[in-house]
Amino acid sequence: MARAFWKGAISFGLVYIPVNLYSATRSATIDLDFLDSRDFSPVGYKRYNKRTGKEVEWKDIVRGFQYKKGQYVALSDEDFRRANTKASQTIEIDSFTDAANITPEFYETPYYVAPQKGGEKVYALLREALKRTEKVAIAHVVVRTRQHLAVVLPENDILLVNTLRFADEIRSADDMGVEAPKAKSAGLAAKEITMAEKLIEGMTGPWEPKKYHDTYREDLMKRINEKVRNKETHTLTEPEKEAKPRKSAEVIDLMEVLKQSLAKGGKGSGRAGPRRAPARHHAKRKSARA
Repeated sequence: MARAFWKGAISFGLVYIPVNLYSATRSATIDLDFLDSRDFSPVGYKRYNKRTGKEVEWKDIVRGFQYKKGQYVALSDEDFRRANTKASQTIEIDSFTDAANITPEFYETPYYVAPQKGGEKVYALLREALKRTEKVAIAHVVVRTRQHLAVVLPENDILLVNTLRFADEIRSADDMGVEAPKAKSAGLAAKEITMAEKLIEGMTGPWEPKKYHDTYREDLMKRINEKVRNKETHTLTEPEKEAKPRKSAEVIDLMEVLKQSLAKGGKGSGRAGPRRAPARHHAKRKSARA
């Protein structure tokens, strides 16, 4: 059994459910170290006291807030708890809504929620009520010293808490000057849209996450093993000459491309990446965008 990193309760109305939180994700990245290019020795990370210049061990490090230049308030885990005991120990549900109302850019990190001993019945009550009403709960929770907006939702027999970004953390496309063409200004024809719809229908199927995996990680490991076999461990590979870009004046026959795609059953010439999940499923598991 995994170790819970947070213990507290879900609260809505007068209902109180003692629960534990467990991380629902793990990193699949390849562990890379920084090397000195002159002798390929590892480059270390040193924590040092900026006044004395001496190295500081982890056991001697505490967190602090600089309330004026050069002056700090030291903070312990107990200080974070005492700031608001209820907030730091409770997933406080504020309201309920349809999952489709929360768009993908708000989703951040998922956690599994498990009931503590004695909370099984009320836990099951919330889960079943959410399933039958097809709603999700909007809540506030403090995780690792920071308050998060969050959504509580059922995933089969378990509840998930997925932290959400606050609205002011998301940049709007307008503010960033990101523009997208309208269908008419892009010269899109109705028959091209119809053909694209048929292609999408032909490629539509159930969301099966286990079918997908990180193929790039596998390819990178093959490249690493190849360099080891070829005794190129200290050879920095130079970039290849860039392929000649397609001239901007070259016109693609969009209808012909769509027809060829339909004829192939929607399968491209290369290895395709995973398709995006429908809105409700995407809400349950982020990509992962943490």
